[in-house]
Amino acid sequence: MSALFHAVFDTNVLLDFWVFANPGAAPLRTALEAGTVGAWRSGPVIDELSEVLARPGFGLSPERRCDILRHWDRLTRPITRVFPAPWACSDSRDQMFVDLAFSARADWLITRDKALLKLARRARMAGLAIVEPVGAIARMTTPQAGHG
Repeated sequence: MSALFHAVFDTNVLLDFWVFANPGAAPLRTALEAGTVGAWRSGPVIDELSEVLARPGFGLSPERRCDILRHWDRLTRPITRVFPAPWACSDSRDQMFVDLAFSARADWLITRDKALLKLARRARMAGLAIVEPVGAIARMTTPQAGHG
């Protein structure tokens, strides 16, 4: 990947991009689509996104869900071998994001999830910044602070 920064996005941030059109996440989405931020995906992460998009509460048609998944597939790079990270998330359902970020040697894990954010201090010592979208946006505008 030739992006300036490499990231793993949790599902809620992706929903902000393509379901809720959250204006607070728009600069991050733009950077992802422009290639400034590169993103990684794994099978379990795709499975979760697919399952969440299919929930009736979102009211997404099958075509819209497929469009989102195809778009995400085009924007990301797959990781086929994911290894356990040295830090365990208190919510085991979120561990896949930590493991993916660790395995991909991502600069950032971008999330709004409190359980993931609690790992930020430990992950930072290994060079992974676990940040909220607003933090990633701030880091994009100050490149010397971008990594780690």
